[in-house]
Amino acid sequence: MIFPLTGFVFGAILGAFRAKARGGKRLDMLQWGTAFAILFALVGLFALIFIERSYV
Repeated sequence: MIFPLTGFVFGAILGAFRAKARGGKRLDMLQWGTAFAILFALVGLFALIFIERSYV
């Protein structure tokens, strides 16, 4: 359960920093943070599923 949650938080932070580095406003940072958070949470979810199925 920790992989999707970690991916969500890391993605939100990374997306917000990326938008800020490109000169984005607050809503741009929110949009990029949300998109990256969803993407990284999905990657973490698939990693969790792969790891769980590998050790059974």
